[in-house]
Amino acid sequence: MEYTDVVMENFTCPKHVGEIEGANGIGQVGSPACGDIMKIFLKINDDGIIEDASFKTFGCGAAVASSSMATDMIIGKSIEEAGKFKNSDVVDALGGLPAEKIHCSVLAAEAIQAAIEDYQKNKA
Repeated sequence: MEYTDVVMENFTCPKHVGEIEGANGIGQVGSPACGDIMKIFLKINDDGIIEDASFKTFGCGAAVASSSMATDMIIGKSIEEAGKFKNSDVVDALGGLPAEKIHCSVLAAEAIQAAIEDYQKNKA
């Protein structure tokens, strides 16, 4: 299984790792049974802009790389823009993933959507 240099960089030196103090949107997806769990933390300002994003991921290198890249890509975006975020955006930014690891990018996109939904639910 070949990984791109971008995947390896985001796995060995991931960005945005850990919890955000005062996060107002938190989304967790995955299952211990399948082996990958992603938790995304968002800090969204009153204008609906994602000021900060971070993650805690239990999983393989592709899962960590997908989490790192996804959080990096949504910082500074509006929740509307981030709401359109797709797993293919992560795959493209990573320069590709092996077919058997595409599910890692799907989890990243789903975790972001869950965090946005959490923010919207708590804001209401």
